Amino acid sequence: MTRFCSIFNQLLQLFPRLEFQKAVIDTKAERHARGFTCWGQFVAMLFCQLGRAYSLREICGGLASCEGRLAHLGAAAPRRSTLAYANAHRPWALYQTVFYQVLARCREVAGAKPFRFKNKLLSLDATVIDLCAEMFPWAVFRRTKGAVKLHFTLDHDGYLPTFLVITDGQRREGPLAREQRFLPGTILVVDKGYIDFAWFAELTAAQVFFVTRLKRNADYTVVERRVPPQHRGILCDQRIRFRGPVTRRKYPDPLRRVVVRTADGQRLEFLTNHLTLGASTVARIYKDRWQIELFFKALKQNLRVKTFVGTSANALQIQIWTALIALLVLKYLQLKARFGWSLSNLVALLRMNLLVYRDLWAWLDDPFTSPPPLAAPVQGALAFS
Repeated sequence: MTRFCSIFNQLLQLFPRLEFQKAVIDTKAERHARGFTCWGQFVAMLFCQLGRAYSLREICGGLASCEGRLAHLGAAAPRRSTLAYANAHRPWALYQTVFYQVLARCREVAGAKPFRFKNKLLSLDATVIDLCAEMFPWAVFRRTKGAVKLHFTLDHDGYLPTFLVITDGQRREGPLAREQRFLPGTILVVDKGYIDFAWFAELTAAQVFFVTRLKRNADYTVVERRVPPQHRGILCDQRIRFRGPVTRRKYPDPLRRVVVRTADGQRLEFLTNHLTLGASTVARIYKDRWQIELFFKALKQNLRVKTFVGTSANALQIQIWTALIALLVLKYLQLKARFGWSLSNLVALLRMNLLVYRDLWAWLDDPFTSPPPLAAPVQGALAFS
């Protein structure tokens, strides 16, 4: 009979202990630590995400209630005060390092983007996580409201995040975007909040393309008109040049304006510096930007990023990075499984089977089949003299 450890244990095997310990040493996360290891803290915080624990009491109580099944995990159920102190004082950079370790593993199985061109396609956006101003006084956003902002760069090859920064809620997206460096030929998809023509000029000089929405009050003159393709909702395809003195000084080169009529009658105007792509392809590129919104939705609806088990900035960063690690693990399981999982169903059923002794990969491929029955011990024949 084949024996298995718990599904949670098999998930933890996706994090090689040598790599994890190297990250601990590099970030000096266990400096002055006594007894409670960083691995034990990581196990507890990952259990918080995958087990949907809402408080330190639920985390520690949930692990303590199955103490007999934690022997395989190399960890023990911590006390609430011990876990709270570790979250408040141990560096969150450890979890950031682990996140990028898991991301590298996910890229190995990521699928290709749904476009024929070979250019790397990236989407940039940010989302706000609201906080209580009284509980999180350091996260000032408005007079009676606190918040932190998550700045993402999403790679459309597998729809995986490649860059993430967590800032206060007042930090603007544009300056952080300018700090990133992109390979020549990359296509960036951004919304109107990222429009900065000086930055667009820098991208064009670096041979990086962008696709964004055109503002309604844009002042431009048409340089060239192209014949739009038929029956694809393309109203016009033009080369334009801005007439405003400030905008023209920042970006003197011509740009491309594509106007699209959607199936529901909405009229959309796109702006890009890519002059050779098909007009319908430009529209599809911006439509695919919706995947980053779906990523935000999956993060907020399925993982613990709305209520926090600690109120310090360090504890909040640890919980958010752990949520992102858990989301990468879920996407990795989706990519490896033969069953057509939706993320919400995978999260729900995984939570119910987290400490069940069953083969993880067999369960992922066929989750609704009963596991093989345990074999009864074979009794030997009695010999009578």
